[in-house]
Amino acid sequence: MADESDSTDKTEDPTQKKLDDALQRGDVVKSQEVNNWFIVAGGTLVLMSFAGSMSEGLTATLRGLVANSYRISLDGPALPGLFQKIGLELIGALAMPFLVLTIAALVGNLVQHRLVWTTEGLSPKFSKVSPLAGFKRLFSKQSLANFAKGIAKLLLLGSIMVALMWPEQDRMEGLIFTDPMALLPFTQVLALKLMGAVVALLGVVAAADYFFQYRSWFGKQKMSLQELKEEFKQSEGDPTIKGKLRNLRQQRSRKRMMAAVPKASVIITNPTHYAIALQYERGMEAPICVAKGMDAIALKIREVGGQHGIPIVENPPLARALHATVEIDEPIPAEHYKAVAEVISYVMKLRRAVHR
Repeated sequence: MADESDSTDKTEDPTQKKLDDALQRGDVVKSQEVNNWFIVAGGTLVLMSFAGSMSEGLTATLRGLVANSYRISLDGPALPGLFQKIGLELIGALAMPFLVLTIAALVGNLVQHRLVWTTEGLSPKFSKVSPLAGFKRLFSKQSLANFAKGIAKLLLLGSIMVALMWPEQDRMEGLIFTDPMALLPFTQVLALKLMGAVVALLGVVAAADYFFQYRSWFGKQKMSLQELKEEFKQSEGDPTIKGKLRNLRQQRSRKRMMAAVPKASVIITNPTHYAIALQYERGMEAPICVAKGMDAIALKIREVGGQHGIPIVENPPLARALHATVEIDEPIPAEHYKAVAEVISYVMKLRRAVHR
C-alpha cells in the first residue's frame, strides 16, 4: 500500500537534475526493438551490398581447395598454414559485413541515449535474487507488454513471410531441377524481399516500443511535491537559512556603512525619513556616498554623524533624489552636482565662521 501511495503522489514532471541523476545511474530509455531494427537493417544492407563479393571470394577459395585437394600436404607445418590461409580469406570476406553490423548495433543505442559509463548495474542487489521480486517482475506491466509484443511480432512476421513466399511456391518446387549456379540469384532476390518486409514491419514495432518505453521510463522519473521541495532546498538552499544569511550580510554591511559615516563631509536629510552621508575632499571629481538609509537607518546615520560633529543639512528634495539615484561608495550623478556643490559650499562657510 505504501508503494502505491508513493507512486500516486508522484504527479509532477521530473526536473532536469532528476533526469541527469538517472542518466548517471545508467537508468535510461532502452528499447531492444530499436536495436533489433538497426541490426536487421544492417544485415539487409550487408546482403544487398556485400553478398555478391562475399560469395565470389569464398567460392574461389573453396573451389581452389577442392580442385587442388590432392596437392595439399597435411603433415608438419603445412596444416596450420592451411588453416591460417583459410582463416585470413574468411576474415577478408566477412570483415566489412561485421563492421557494418557492429556500427548498426552502436547506432541503435546512440539514437536512444548518449553513452553512459556507470558501475551501478554491477553492484549486488537483493531484489535481483529475491523470488518475490522476480515473481513481481514476471507479471509486471513491462513483462506483459513484452509478451504481447512477441506474439504480435510472430503473427505479423509469419503472415508477411507466407504472403511473400506463397506466390513463389511453384518456382521453389522446381529448384530441385535447377542448375546450382542459378540458385544463388533467386535466393538472394527472395531473401531481399523478405528482409525488406521485415525491416519495414520492425520499424513500426520499434517506433511503438520506443514510445512505450519512454512513457514508462518518464513515469518512473516523476516526482512528488515533497521531492520537488527537497531538491529545491538542496539546489537553492533552505529558505530559512538563506533568510538568516541575508540578514547577517545586511547587518555586516550596515556596520561597515556606519563605520564610514565619521568620514563624511555632510549629511543631507529629509529630515527624518532619508539620510545620505557624502564625503568630499579637494581633488575629488565628485562627492562620494559613504552611507544612506531610510527611517531607522536614517536616524542612526544622523545619530553617528552628530556624535562626530558631521554637519547635517535638511534638503528633502535633494535627499530623496540622492537616495534613489546613488549607491554606497559611488560618486553622485552629474545632474546633482550643482545642488550638492551648494550644500557643501554652505557647510564650508559654516566651518570657516565657527573657526573664526
